[in-house]
Amino acid sequence: MEKAAGSPAVGGSYPQKNAEILSSQYGISLFLAGLLLTFAWAVHAVGISKSHLLSYLITLMLIQLLWMLWYLCRSCTQRRLIRDKDTHAGARWLKCGITLFAVITLILDSFKIGYYIDFSNCLSPTEGIFPVTHAVHTILQVYFLWCHAKDVIQSFKTLERFGVIHSVFTNLLLWTNGVLTESKHQLNEHKERLITLGFGNITIVLDDHAPQCNCTTTTLCSIFSQGIYYLYPFNIEYHILASTMLYVLWKNIGRKVEHHQQNKTPFKFHGITVGMIFGLIVLTSTIGIVVVYLIQIGGSKIKSELALTMFYLHAIFVLALMCTAGIVALLIYRLEDRSLDNSKNPARKLDAELLVGTAAGSWLLSWGSILAIICAQAHPKYTWYNLPYSVLVIIEKYIQNLFIIESIHREQEKVNDNIKTLRIVTISRGSTLSLTPLHKEIYNGRATRDTGEVPCLFKGSICGTDNDGAGVAQEETSQDNISVMHSASDFSFYSRNSVTNSKRRILKNIAAFLFLCNLSLWIPPAFGCRPEYDNGLEEIVFGFEPWIIVVNLAMPFSIFYRMHSAASLFEVNCKT
Repeated sequence: MEKAAGSPAVGGSYPQKNAEILSSQYGISLFLAGLLLTFAWAVHAVGISKSHLLSYLITLMLIQLLWMLWYLCRSCTQRRLIRDKDTHAGARWLKCGITLFAVITLILDSFKIGYYIDFSNCLSPTEGIFPVTHAVHTILQVYFLWCHAKDVIQSFKTLERFGVIHSVFTNLLLWTNGVLTESKHQLNEHKERLITLGFGNITIVLDDHAPQCNCTTTTLCSIFSQGIYYLYPFNIEYHILASTMLYVLWKNIGRKVEHHQQNKTPFKFHGITVGMIFGLIVLTSTIGIVVVYLIQIGGSKIKSELALTMFYLHAIFVLALMCTAGIVALLIYRLEDRSLDNSKNPARKLDAELLVGTAAGSWLLSWGSILAIICAQAHPKYTWYNLPYSVLVIIEKYIQNLFIIESIHREQEKVNDNIKTLRIVTISRGSTLSLTPLHKEIYNGRATRDTGEVPCLFKGSICGTDNDGAGVAQEETSQDNISVMHSASDFSFYSRNSVTNSKRRILKNIAAFLFLCNLSLWIPPAFGCRPEYDNGLEEIVFGFEPWIIVVNLAMPFSIFYRMHSAASLFEVNCKT
């Protein structure tokens, strides 16, 4: 009978597992088709134009819009039902972050619409339809993620798997399209800068996708065309964040959630002043370095070399500080004895995998630079600064990944319940205040029967008795000993608590400092300060085209790593 009863449950899991496999294959197929279209447009394949790529993306966005509308309507009709929620998914700060990026993405779409209007005579209609569709898609998707990112879907599971995975890969394709467009713009600028550094033997052929007609209003066209590329980094981060949140939603479909109260972890500025001050100094100096770099690079050979040297020295100093902070945090963890939370958590698992996976992008670039320095026959002076910079990039990510992954897996520290009620029991000469049943429950972790028995405060120290006559005599003769033991235990607790608070304060300051440092290191590559492009030594060793391909593939992951690390460190700061 037990076997028969268990069979349906076991058999019932197979259709859902098949649905998961089929939906993932469907999503990968969509992504590969879009990737090939994107690649064909990038290399100017015969018969493939930008309008074909945009038509494909518009179709995917419209399908996702239909699915999200269906899901929202169905949720409204079932709003009275109690739904399972994954408390770890869709944190409020993550939703605020994606909303900020979405707002800037809407500004980008408005610039694209204005650009299309000015060049409407020679642009395909799809280039006007795409930003409009994308704006509607962005607004509805942000609303959907705010309302339903925590959902654990238990009905229409097969259909929902296909809808969610379609949304995941639609956002990944939009991310790929943004990365490619922004990379092509950066590559054109990079080719022009190489001449100023003396690399005249590299063939300079600009990959121009500009419209073949005149603009109706020259000033606006210049604003739109230049502004678009400064907004692309935010659009890129928006789509990768959306795809990760939707992926967690897909992994949660059909999942059995353990019902327990999740401790809230609000962000507080109290106690992290030192970390914030040093982090803001790094952030301010980085912005200044980026501005000077973008002004100086490409001006002349001397200015370009000075810009590269300045960038490397600043980055070496910041990375050395980050390595030191990470090592201190790990040493504090080694001194603590706290267990790790190994419960099933799709959001946390994805965070750890993304940290290691995206770090591989910058590791690839760093090892390429190290090999170029070792193998190159001629070494301009500024290239020697690239060696410690590349080594520190590798080491810093090793240390930071270990710190973040251990932090998000550590169980939150629980306050000892005995400590909370320590002050309730007051023992003074000649008088004793007994505990109420409520406080007995706090001590014992359960409801105790009203027998007049007072639980022990400390092992072998203070115990209440039912015999009042004998208890009074014994109590009077032991008041001095009790007071001494109470004072010693109280002092021991506060001593331990002081040490714990000091460690906690140091960890919070380290997390705040690393959070701002990662934001600082996100800014240079996101806004065009890329020495991997401008160094020139790697192109000589590996060849121009191979190295540019490596940089274009690895750089988006390196940029995303910094933003994802900043988000993870924000969470670490809240949990510490």
